[in-house]
Amino acid sequence: MFDFLARNACRIRARSFVLGTHVNQTLGAGAMMQQDQTAEAQIKALIEAWADAVRRHDLSGILAHHDQDIVMFDVPPPLQSRGLDEYRKTWDLFFPYHEPSQAFDIEELAITAGDDVAFAVAILRCGSATISGPPQKGGFLFRLTIGLRKVGDDWRITHEHHSVPATD
Repeated sequence: MFDFLARNACRIRARSFVLGTHVNQTLGAGAMMQQDQTAEAQIKALIEAWADAVRRHDLSGILAHHDQDIVMFDVPPPLQSRGLDEYRKTWDLFFPYHEPSQAFDIEELAITAGDDVAFAVAILRCGSATISGPPQKGGFLFRLTIGLRKVGDDWRITHEHHSVPATD
């Protein structure tokens, strides 16, 4: 009896959003808890709007859901940016190398959301043709990890991490 209680009393159920499907995952610790599906949908829409704003070079759209205290790790220097002002400046470095309407496309996306914190992991294509078109020279895939916190009814991006696979 103790073995059964020990195994089943420490489970938390959370939903992961993976490319439009919900997958239930057991995460261990605490009591049974099921997350609201709307959190994943809200976060997916937020990330898609952010990527669209990047394609259009719409700085206010890019910044719209970022927290004042965001921490970002990026591929080119500066490798770390702290605060919204420093994060904003990184886009001044990016825009000269990325023409409006060039790809900044989400190819894979997985979201895990709790009541007030969430994270998303994604693979994006940057600088080449869109998903519907063939890749062009100069484009590349990169990884994206985003940490979010719910403030009131809104999700805020508090952490953003871009990385590319090592070529060696």
